[in-house]
Amino acid sequence: MIRVHVFVEGQTEETFVKEVLCEYFQEKDIYLNPILVRTSSIGKGGVVSYAKIKPQLDRKCREDKTAFVTTMFDLYGLPNDFPGSDSLPKTSDPFQKVEYLEQKMGQDIGHTNFIPNLLVHEFEALLYSQPQVFAEWFDASVVSILQGDRNQFISPEHINDNPLTAPSKRILKCCQEYDKVLHGSLLAIEIGLDTIRQQCQHFHQWLLNLENI
Repeated sequence: MIRVHVFVEGQTEETFVKEVLCEYFQEKDIYLNPILVRTSSIGKGGVVSYAKIKPQLDRKCREDKTAFVTTMFDLYGLPNDFPGSDSLPKTSDPFQKVEYLEQKMGQDIGHTNFIPNLLVHEFEALLYSQPQVFAEWFDASVVSILQGDRNQFISPEHINDNPLTAPSKRILKCCQEYDKVLHGSLLAIEIGLDTIRQQCQHFHQWLLNLENI
């Protein structure tokens, strides 16, 4: 069995790995182990500083060389000390941007068993793969609002990372009861992995990379 340690930045992503990805990959004889990043000696969750998460990634790569290490961090809101953040290419293409940052992170970690990955632009973008599922948890009127947002962009991953219009901000604007930890994974489960992969090409490519280890 191939083992993959997946560093995540929050409880929602941790649950998503456990409830959505683990079962899928177990059928392929790949075991995923979600690890919530530490922000301090007592705190967990959030990529507030790359300097704090790099030692965790480096340590896991070194101590378990027979396994792989990957990440599930949001592109949106990355800290200023993240590798490549000061030399980003001037482009409006989110995929060029994220691939550049992933390449820089991979070079900085420098281990052959490390697979860098960032979500474009954040976890909530995946939920735009099928806005209709929100009707099962919230007022049905929010579906048309979210679908309207989705229709403005090429894909869910193109929904921008502006502090006011990032995917999570858009969802909260029309679904004030939305709780990421409570609803995030439930909505993703309802949407289904196949639909998310069809809609979100960068996320799909990450899973392909894991499948082809």
